[in-house]
Amino acid sequence: METKSLRLAYGEALVEEGRANTDIVVLEADLGKSTMSCLFKDAYPERYFEMGIAEQNMASTAAGMALAGKVPFYSTFAVFAAGRAYDQIRCAIAIPEANVRICGSSCGLSDFGDGKTHQSVEDANIMCSIPNMTVLNPCDAVETRKMVRAMLSHKGPVYIRINRNELPVYTAADTDYEIGRMYRIRKGSDVVIFATGSMVWKSMLAADLLEAAGISAEVVNVSSLKPLRKEEILKYTLGKKAIVTAEEANRIGGLGCAIAGLIIGEVHLPFAQVAIDDQFGTSAYGYDELLERYGLTERHIAEAACGAIAKRAIRH
Repeated sequence: METKSLRLAYGEALVEEGRANTDIVVLEADLGKSTMSCLFKDAYPERYFEMGIAEQNMASTAAGMALAGKVPFYSTFAVFAAGRAYDQIRCAIAIPEANVRICGSSCGLSDFGDGKTHQSVEDANIMCSIPNMTVLNPCDAVETRKMVRAMLSHKGPVYIRINRNELPVYTAADTDYEIGRMYRIRKGSDVVIFATGSMVWKSMLAADLLEAAGISAEVVNVSSLKPLRKEEILKYTLGKKAIVTAEEANRIGGLGCAIAGLIIGEVHLPFAQVAIDDQFGTSAYGYDELLERYGLTERHIAEAACGAIAKRAIRH
């Protein structure tokens, strides 16, 4: 399949939206060439603010700009965006519901060469726990562009989680995007796989493996981690034999926990989580090497689905 860079899509979307909306300003923490916010700097240097390696100051400055009527986007690595500036995000952005857009780039294990200090296995979990915060996790470059546009009309703070690597494109360019909606990527009748971010790609590959084994898997892209709508979940679980969730994040406080918490007592199906098992990352020679080590490949997702369906058979 065609693959594209989510980081490049983010930078290009900023330039495109900045052309029509002169209130958009972009702040960066010395990583513009990595997050690709540098494209905005090249296009509109007077609206680009290099804050240096000072994420706390960047968050507070963005909050002030939002309160003054600007539309600030600020970017850095996800591990720093969610962790280093937590207090400023909580107090200056989330509590007053400031219209700040935060980009956590190189999320999850995608920064494979820099090890556990730079691999953010918990950034989305942290952000989802903050009241008033909306959290988005695109599966591909096309959806990333749609999200940037959707963030402009959304009231309140938004966090977007961007993978460092090129990923296959599953989002149709001519479809609308709505924050809070889930998007079915593949139809299926036996098991539903709720996947987010890079795990949409791996879940599609898993669905092929399952089909070869006689199991029909539905793949649903959960690109809005928060808000997470119960009615959307129930719609896709109807008539299924099992549920699987797949995320490139710590399982504790992640997508699987959130979905389980919403449907407990209402949906009585075997449930399996594919996620990072409460541990930090590590350095590697490549991204796929880490996905294998932490149980995030198509094989692991397919095995989780088979195991969940087997549990249902035992119950009956």
